[in-house]
Amino acid sequence: MSDALSIQDKCDSTTISLVEKFLKFLEAEKRYSLHTVNSYRIDIFYFLDFLFRFRNEIISKNHLESLTMHDFRRWLSERLPNHVNSSNARALSSLRSFFKFCNQNQILENSQIEKIKTPKVAKPIPKAVDKIDIDRILNEISTIRKDHWQAQRDVALLTLIYGCGLRISEALSISKKSLQNTQALIVEGKGKKQRMVPLLPIVNKKINDYLKNCPFNINFEQPIFLTPKGKTLSRRDFSGLIQTIRTNLNLAETITPHAFRHSFATHLLEAGGDLRVIQELLGHENLATTQRYTKIDKEHLLSSYFKATLR
Repeated sequence: MSDALSIQDKCDSTTISLVEKFLKFLEAEKRYSLHTVNSYRIDIFYFLDFLFRFRNEIISKNHLESLTMHDFRRWLSERLPNHVNSSNARALSSLRSFFKFCNQNQILENSQIEKIKTPKVAKPIPKAVDKIDIDRILNEISTIRKDHWQAQRDVALLTLIYGCGLRISEALSISKKSLQNTQALIVEGKGKKQRMVPLLPIVNKKINDYLKNCPFNINFEQPIFLTPKGKTLSRRDFSGLIQTIRTNLNLAETITPHAFRHSFATHLLEAGGDLRVIQELLGHENLATTQRYTKIDKEHLLSSYFKATLR
């Protein structure tokens, strides 16, 4: 951890304890992933580092209680040259959550951060992968992977993400227990919330093909996607594969593991799928999140129209 991300010599023990209590709350009560908790940790640590440099003294609980709206604005101003609005909005959200936690638990009192407006962030329209490119990517996997079972693993994983609209973390956590019902899949999404998605025959077949040739004895509740050393496949492993394929086939940088989840939603919508049903399948809490895909569908229709008129 770099000096900027260490607060041991910049905060007193009480302040450090407050931060750790908050992070444990996120993990245990809010059930956030370790990746998300670490993002909160980094944002809060950088803010405390800023206070330490600005005040030129060890940060205590009294310092946090005495912060004004101008202090938070000063912190944001320092970030502006080196961070985009989305990053600043996320950091501000992390701090808001921290101070809200402290206020609600009567650990300290300071609501000045609520007066700070969140930087405007333009929500990007999700990029879907063309069906023809999905076929090319699946074929390329067999070219890259030397071991047949690893190629089957990656094909099964990609088919699962695209065929069921899963997040990469959700797909990597799938176990034999999750696959007991051959018609549907129980998925544990964000906040440990469960949802049921249809398990298409092609997805089931690709997974079974992989399991038959996997050289490891996989336990009933163990994640099924494994590395050559028998450990659970990581997001980095699979993202690296997609990046290699992207380079080999000269595909757009927007093609990531998550893009296949976008493709699931987009292709369903193009086929006339109901927006509410797609929302349930994706596990979106708000319909507004799912409605972004309607913009993609309109773009697809316009693109198809112009192609047809130019013939």
